[in-house]
Amino acid sequence: MRKYFGTDGVRGKVGTFPITPDFALRLGYAAGKVLASRRKKPAVIIGKDTRLSGYLFESALEAGFAYAGVDVYMAGPIPTPAIAYLTKTLRLSAGVVISASHNPYHDNGIKFFSADGSKLPDDIELEIEAVLDQEMVIANRLGKVRRLEDARGRYIEFCKSTFPNALDLKGLKIVLDCAHGATYYVAPYVFEELGADIIRIGCNPDGLNINDGYGSTHPESMLAEVKRTGADYGIAFDGDGDRVVIADKHGNLLNGDKLIYLIVQAYAAIGNRLPGVVGTVMTNMAMEVALKNQGYEFVRAKVGDRYVVEELLNRGWLVGGEASGHILCLDKHSTGDGIIAALQVLSGIVSLAKEPHEVIDWQEYPQTMLNVHLNKEVEDWQSNSKSAIDEAVASLQDDGRVIVRASGTEPLVRVMVEAKDSDQALKWANKIADAIKG
Repeated sequence: MRKYFGTDGVRGKVGTFPITPDFALRLGYAAGKVLASRRKKPAVIIGKDTRLSGYLFESALEAGFAYAGVDVYMAGPIPTPAIAYLTKTLRLSAGVVISASHNPYHDNGIKFFSADGSKLPDDIELEIEAVLDQEMVIANRLGKVRRLEDARGRYIEFCKSTFPNALDLKGLKIVLDCAHGATYYVAPYVFEELGADIIRIGCNPDGLNINDGYGSTHPESMLAEVKRTGADYGIAFDGDGDRVVIADKHGNLLNGDKLIYLIVQAYAAIGNRLPGVVGTVMTNMAMEVALKNQGYEFVRAKVGDRYVVEELLNRGWLVGGEASGHILCLDKHSTGDGIIAALQVLSGIVSLAKEPHEVIDWQEYPQTMLNVHLNKEVEDWQSNSKSAIDEAVASLQDDGRVIVRASGTEPLVRVMVEAKDSDQALKWANKIADAIKG
């Protein structure tokens, strides 16, 4: 069992352990020692989103790495996927991101990428946790720290390179909602330089407004701006830029499931039919049915893009993701990337010459999702809810699904019931939630 690392690094409320400067210092040192044992001249890159607390943890991590003898490149505010790309292209030992993704500003977190631009394997995280409990000993050679001045420019060009050379976005009016987060600077340049007419919202970070009423978790701002301006599409990212949702001019909101489906159809249209797609246990059953009817295999991974990546790599597949908007196109990037996913969707729309509603030929099964806050130990809610879960599964059979799981970042249990009939989904979700509460 990992003590500090969750499904996506270490995350929590700033000032509450482990999201404190002294822990960040020790985490930087521990990660540095593990990396130093694997490379002769280890070096890392550190990026962050726009939270005010990012300055604090940036300095603490930098000091920890340098004390362990690791050189550090500082990238400043930049999307999480950019750090994955820069880690790989600069041949660094690891990449570090200071972000709490879609959470409010008072939260923060620290996550790592390995040298190949993917999430750190579980065994490396466990090794880092073991070193965290050891005494800090100064390295024979202290690390150097320098600023990577062209980090944003490198990433902008990389994103543009994933869009087909024969296509452009000229004639499209697009609302870009950057959640006052890490994409606020780079995303507008990417889409403008590909020819789109851009309307910016959520692009004025002040350190406190990240994800506040804007971004992929609050798409209502983007939807309203699309309607007000008569834009063709709206694109909303989360605070660190690894999630995306898109709206069309009719006000239809396309979540990760629908965007993945669009990408699959776009790949097929250019003669690159995929063997299969990886979703998660939260992927809507209607998409699974639609893909299987077209002859695609479909596999569900655990929640978390790291597990989607593992499943894709194991099968040699390219495309997968989550309904939340984490989307992976492994022929484009090694990790989930909101900007790149949006570009693949738009390239498909342009090449197919069809609007999204003309391509997405299925309706979502109704889902009821409830968050039940925990006041008890995990064992209690599991035993309390088992009977209700079993009863729901037996009742729904092949016409629905039940997913009950503990959050990896918050003290709550997430309940999801999916069924062809919305009343059934609501009924069983409420019954399971009541059982969890005891």
